[in-house]
Amino acid sequence: METAIKIAFATTDMVHVNQHFGSAKSFALYAVDPERAELLEAAQFGDLAQDGNDDCKDAGGRALHGASAESKLGEKIELLNGCAAVYCQAIGASAIKQIVAQGIQPIKVHEGSTIKELIADLQSEMKSGPSAWLAKAISQHKGPDPERFNVMAEEGWDE
Repeated sequence: METAIKIAFATTDMVHVNQHFGSAKSFALYAVDPERAELLEAAQFGDLAQDGNDDCKDAGGRALHGASAESKLGEKIELLNGCAAVYCQAIGASAIKQIVAQGIQPIKVHEGSTIKELIADLQSEMKSGPSAWLAKAISQHKGPDPERFNVMAEEGWDE
């Protein structure tokens, strides 16, 4: 799947996107191209809860502020390295800022959205003409066109 882009889904059951990014216990990472999708990894994290203020809570309900909350977020962002997008039910402002800085597009989905349907929609978009974020992700994955210098030579470019 040479032309595939890497996509993450915040999920607990590997079927539905049913997690808030900050408190996601697991992610499913897929390679997706216009024709196929392949599960690359299912990653799990410890228990975290979301309190609505971008602060995480540990399994005992104690708030994790500052470095603790940021390190939990950092672990997730590190996992998403190389992803073009992450699909989740919700995502806080701090997380959006951090993942966008890494070139990852956050995509909020409705409750009940299935990974299978979202992949099919993404593949359809790839075939019919991608949105701005998807076009950028595809072009970054492809790298420069090896024929670009031949075109320049045909146009009479000199150094």
